[in-house]
Amino acid sequence: MDSPNSLARPLVTRSPADADTRRSEVLDRILASCVVAVVRMSDSKKLIRIVEAIREGGVTAIEITMTTPNAIAVIEEVSTSMGDAIELGVGSVLDVEQGRRAIEAGARYIVSPIFKSEIINLAHEHGLPVMPGAFSPTEIQAATEAGADIVKVFPADIVGMPFFKAVLAPMPHLKLMPTGGVSLTNAGDWIRMGAVAVGVGSALLDKQAIAEGEFAVLTENARTLRRSVEAAHRA
Repeated sequence: MDSPNSLARPLVTRSPADADTRRSEVLDRILASCVVAVVRMSDSKKLIRIVEAIREGGVTAIEITMTTPNAIAVIEEVSTSMGDAIELGVGSVLDVEQGRRAIEAGARYIVSPIFKSEIINLAHEHGLPVMPGAFSPTEIQAATEAGADIVKVFPADIVGMPFFKAVLAPMPHLKLMPTGGVSLTNAGDWIRMGAVAVGVGSALLDKQAIAEGEFAVLTENARTLRRSVEAAHRA
């Protein structure tokens, strides 16, 4: 299902101005929500129901990782069925070809656990925000200089929240998103430390609830997550 020939739409060539406008609009919506749900599923058949449940709980930026079985076909199906109801992205992108196929399938932003300038360039050529992964202050700054719209600090649980405050003190221009170590209730604490958004996966996707078809649990998880982030903005 994941062969390039199975894709529904070719890449659209955009003028630089159109690409920048589209990229800015998508990025603004992600920054407004402050949450990116990371969906990594071994059972892709349940994925659309999961996405619907998360969206109902108020989390609308949803990243489907390339480690999901038949990821490209799944992205295409979710894009077709959900349309503008969500901001659909692709995660765990390791090279340009993966990114290209995901864009063709309907992804509106690209997330990677690593920093490759060619992935940033691909995303921007097609008017998509991009969030490469980085770890050290030097790598984070290099990714920003290469055009990263947000830098995914991964794995964030290794460096912890104080790292964000420390790095942002001399470099307040950075836009950082922790992934790893973000829970439903501490998401707001990461925002208070200076993160512009948080990436949340396993904390949001209750495995037992999914196995039992109790998708309302995911909706409530999403609402708890939203409350944590909204409380940080009110503080």
